[in-house]
Amino acid sequence: MAKEKLFCFLAFAITILAIFSPAWSVDPCEADIVHLIQYCYEFVQIKGPKIPPSITCCLVVRSTDMPCTCKHVNKEVEKIISMEKVSYVAERCDRPLAHGSKCGSYTVPSA
Repeated sequence: MAKEKLFCFLAFAITILAIFSPAWSVDPCEADIVHLIQYCYEFVQIKGPKIPPSITCCLVVRSTDMPCTCKHVNKEVEKIISMEKVSYVAERCDRPLAHGSKCGSYTVPSA
């Protein structure tokens, strides 16, 4: 429940900043994090086993600049989603992260 509230807060905060700060625009990579949480939460949440992502989730992942998104992951995001599962989902969606690259604090293992 707390994770869903944090997600709602993040989405709300980004929306408010975008509306009331015309000179400030939402970074597309940060918006991608919100979309990843919104459409792939079931597959990247911290609890539970790794499960193959849905078609909808994969559509989001395929339209996301994953290296850029990974650079914008912070500790607050990592309280909501598992970066290891993000890497797994990206691979299952045919958008694998580069081996040795970082996604938040997670380092993608070598093959």
